[in-house]
Amino acid sequence: MKQIRLTFLLVLVSLFACLTAQAEVRLPGFFNDHMVLQRERPIPIWGWANPGERISVALSGGSTATATAADDGRWKVALDAMPAGGPHTLTVTGANKVEIKDVLIGEVWLCSGQSNMEWTVRSSLNPEEEAAAAKHPLIRHVKVARKTSGLPLEDLSAQWQVCSPETVPSFTAAGYFMARKLHQELGVPIGLINSSWGGTRIEPWTPIEGFQQVPALKDILNQVSLTRPENPAYQKRLKKFVADTETWVAETKETLVAKRPAPAFPAELNPLTRHTDPTSLFNAMVAPIVGYGMRGAIWYQGESNHSEGMLYHEKKKALVRGWRKIWGIGDFPFYYVQIAPYQYGSEDPAILARFWEAQAASLEIANTGMIVISDIGNIRDIHPKNKQEVGRRLALLALKNDYGQKGLVASGPVFESLKIEGDKLRVTFKHTAGGLKSRDGKPLTHFELIGEQAAFVKADARIDGDAIVLSAKGVKQPAAMRFAWHKLAEPNLANGAGLPASAFRAGEIPDYDFLQLKVEESKDYQLVYDLDLKKLGRDIRYTADHSKKLKGAFDRVAYFIELNDGSGLRYAYASMDAFTDDLSKIGVPAVAAKAHFQTGVKNLTVVSNAKGVANGENLPGGNIEFWPSNYGPENSAKVKNASASLWDFGDEPSDPVDGYGCMQVHNHDARQTVLAVNQWKAGANADLGIGNSSGRTRDWTFAGNAHTHESARLRVLVRMKK
Repeated sequence: MKQIRLTFLLVLVSLFACLTAQAEVRLPGFFNDHMVLQRERPIPIWGWANPGERISVALSGGSTATATAADDGRWKVALDAMPAGGPHTLTVTGANKVEIKDVLIGEVWLCSGQSNMEWTVRSSLNPEEEAAAAKHPLIRHVKVARKTSGLPLEDLSAQWQVCSPETVPSFTAAGYFMARKLHQELGVPIGLINSSWGGTRIEPWTPIEGFQQVPALKDILNQVSLTRPENPAYQKRLKKFVADTETWVAETKETLVAKRPAPAFPAELNPLTRHTDPTSLFNAMVAPIVGYGMRGAIWYQGESNHSEGMLYHEKKKALVRGWRKIWGIGDFPFYYVQIAPYQYGSEDPAILARFWEAQAASLEIANTGMIVISDIGNIRDIHPKNKQEVGRRLALLALKNDYGQKGLVASGPVFESLKIEGDKLRVTFKHTAGGLKSRDGKPLTHFELIGEQAAFVKADARIDGDAIVLSAKGVKQPAAMRFAWHKLAEPNLANGAGLPASAFRAGEIPDYDFLQLKVEESKDYQLVYDLDLKKLGRDIRYTADHSKKLKGAFDRVAYFIELNDGSGLRYAYASMDAFTDDLSKIGVPAVAAKAHFQTGVKNLTVVSNAKGVANGENLPGGNIEFWPSNYGPENSAKVKNASASLWDFGDEPSDPVDGYGCMQVHNHDARQTVLAVNQWKAGANADLGIGNSSGRTRDWTFAGNAHTHESARLRVLVRMKK
């Protein structure tokens, strides 16, 4: 009986060995019929087989190459470059044979980003007509399925589709309309790899190699690195967890009583697998196709990062540099779409202008190009449907820069220089394509200038050759200008080819001190604290702190806040009879200041240029709320006109003492906040405001808006007793 069992086991082992030896040669899951390979460059082909297995790869009409599978089973070859054409058959032979048919050689483009790249032909303009006309069998499309991963994956499955009236409705619209234009102009096959996911940010599409190249993104790099097992910090932290767990097991095993909870696995070591996490989409949806032959990439993304201003430029550098480093084919073309004007809720008007500026700044990255679509957007729809023109403009960049059509105009007017000419500004452009024009024949719109009047005003704009001459009534000394500086801006400036100009600003805004210019009584006050509100944090670090230098008593305290969200500078000044005799308690009421006030103040004076703020001297309705703790909306202090259910000017402090914190000056007779600096520990997401907020609170609590301001400053002053 034992001999029978032994024989049976030997047969099983032998059979398993045979099956293992005959494991099939395998190609990546997106190598299949109808695929398009990049022309005129070595053609990389790779896959898996048994370690040591000899693999032969042949492309009909082309070359043959061989490789030996490595210890991990992976193999790779590079076939000789081939001209555009096909169809061909790709044959891979090892222990078995794999044939891929109807393979074309042409131009391959990677299409990535969020919903406006994922947006389909079916949802674009004239979908029925476009589908009926889509008889372009030499255009091919493959859609990568949505997936995330904490580590780079080796493979993914996706099927190539031949363009036809039946298949094209599901193609990426921006990619398809670009491909159609290229196919019409070049007469070669076009392959589109569509790796996109609606609503996603740029960080998940970026490899760790990209974050490593951008010092400004060190925090993200550290976050990702700590989840990688090969990282020393990961290993150190995991060793400590293992040691702590072993100690807990030993103690508990001995007593059979858990005297303390078992150690929890360190959250910071967990893989980043949410679709919002840095690297998670790259790992699953791009890493498996890295190395595939292609001409370049197109990118349509930014709506999910639109509030970040110039930080987005740093993230774009990480994305492009990271992709280029790991692809290993040099600085391949990277063309992207500047997002369209859109009504992003109650966000400040200049929020998109700062983002457009950041997108334009990324043109400094070698071999990149940007198209502007401010003329074909829809301010009520974040998904403009005219993807035909988006694709055409992307194709213009490729035709000009990559396919030799040097005389082609692929850019709208681009700012070149600014010159002051008396009471006028001369703004000169390049890429004017024969001359600037108004695309609708009406006077030019969305130009503003600033001068001695200390605020941006609408400018009259006159075309003069390749320049625009700006002037404004009442402005005799213009110093700076800006164009399309509003999230809803749909300007009409274009070049001779009808392509629009991007938002920009130029010149030096005079360094006005609005406190001296606008507040007469301030000359009698002395500065105690000066604080850059763009640099808030748990520890308050004043730009200037004179609290130890000032000697003597003071009888008045004043606050002057300046906020510039890009739409113009707003300020508010509030002075009042001194509510304390301690200078350390009149600044930001962080825990260390030991300041806590829910109190009325006398003789409030308010000077502000913010719409709706009540100005006046010796107002009776002054009130301050200063504390480091949390607070609720209850009006337990019975502040006049305050709400018991809405955060305003009668709120009640609550635990913890070291909470989100409140620094507010109110005019309760006018039922309004004068100024607010809350939740300073949140840094870029602190709450800043002048007047009443239009959001769900009147006093800016939870606004999280500090990052939306180009500049923000607070000065605290006192009037010394004579």
